[in-house]
Amino acid sequence: MIHETAIVDAGARIGSGSRIWHWTHVCAQAVIGDNCSLGQNVYIGNRVVIGRNVKIQNNVSVYDDVTLEDEVFCGPSMVFTNVYNPRSAISRKTEFRPTLVKKGATLGANCTIICGVAIGCHAFIAAGAVINQDVPDFALMAGVPGCQIGWMSRYGEQIPLPLKGTGQYQCPHLNDVYRLENNQMILLKTGT
Repeated sequence: MIHETAIVDAGARIGSGSRIWHWTHVCAQAVIGDNCSLGQNVYIGNRVVIGRNVKIQNNVSVYDDVTLEDEVFCGPSMVFTNVYNPRSAISRKTEFRPTLVKKGATLGANCTIICGVAIGCHAFIAAGAVINQDVPDFALMAGVPGCQIGWMSRYGEQIPLPLKGTGQYQCPHLNDVYRLENNQMILLKTGT
């Protein structure tokens, strides 16, 4: 489904079941997977790869050299950059830094992702946070600059710490089992 006000340049690859809403622009070389939703006033650059079941809310620009893996959520008005030190008078298009957002990550409303970082699987970036370094899998990040304040489950709820008894946590929703090892949250077993 492509809304009549959207612009999809010839050559763009859009997966089946994807929806492109009002005043969105998808550039010619973009690749968008199946069952994605691009909200109102979204921009997708040429060298962008978007996986399956990605949700991009209103007013988000996904610039060149950004990759969003499957099931990523981009909250309203969140921001990607692609040049680390921009100047209007100096062209730095050859200096774009790639950004990778791994499977299942959530990028909250109005957060900013500085180019050149990797956001781990199922990481959760709080609304308004500024991320300028790599983020581990399942990490909960908040603040300016972003700091890790906890861990999140695949379901999207905070994992309570410290872990008691076996040192493991079982998600009551998905029955996933997690353990904290060497300051990394490890998904030991998926329940669904």
